[in-house]
Order: sequence, then C-alpha cells, then structure tokens
Amino acid sequence: MLGRAAPICGGRGVIVGTVIPLPRASVLAGVMIIGVALGMMAALLAAVEITATIRPDLAIGLVIGVPSIVGMLTILFSNRRWMTAVGAMVLAIGPGWFGALTAIQVATGV
Repeated sequence: MLGRAAPICGGRGVIVGTVIPLPRASVLAGVMIIGVALGMMAALLAAVEITATIRPDLAIGLVIGVPSIVGMLTILFSNRRWMTAVGAMVLAIGPGWFGALTAIQVATGV
C-alpha cells in the first residue's frame, strides 16, 4: 500500500503522501559547496562584465531572490534524488554570489 508508513505505537500508522527524495548527506553537502563556488564565480564574472549602475536593493534581490526561488521550486517539485541535489546546488548559488559581491564592495571601498 503506497503512502503508508509502518505502525508506530498502538497500531496507529502515519499517513505519508509524498516526501522529498534526499540524496546522501555527503552528496548534498558536496553539491552545495559546488553551488557556492559557482555563485562566487558568477559574482566575479558579473562584476567584470557588467558596468551598469544598479541600485543595491535591486542587486541583492536579484542575487538572493532568483536562485532561492528557482532552487526551492526545484527541490519542492523534485521526484528524483539528483533533482533535489540540483535544486540544493542552485539554492546555494545565492549565498556564494552575495558573499563575493560583498567582498568586492568592501575591497574597493565603494
């Protein structure tokens, strides 16, 4: 019977509809580290290539918001472990990108 867990106490079971398939912890940690590294590289590339002046609140919203929304939707709607890992990697791009942009701002004194 799909969707039923083993009985816990007193013969009552827990009804489980669907769960997010999680990869192993080491795989999940590894793809998140890769996501942070990709975010840092994206920030360096954006800082070098984009010369337009952007409001700081808009930049923070784009840098944190877009990867967060895409990553969370990928995780929530994933039905395979590798899709959950990809969603976690996309979700981790935001903090890496934000950290690198912050470091660039501090280093340049702007």
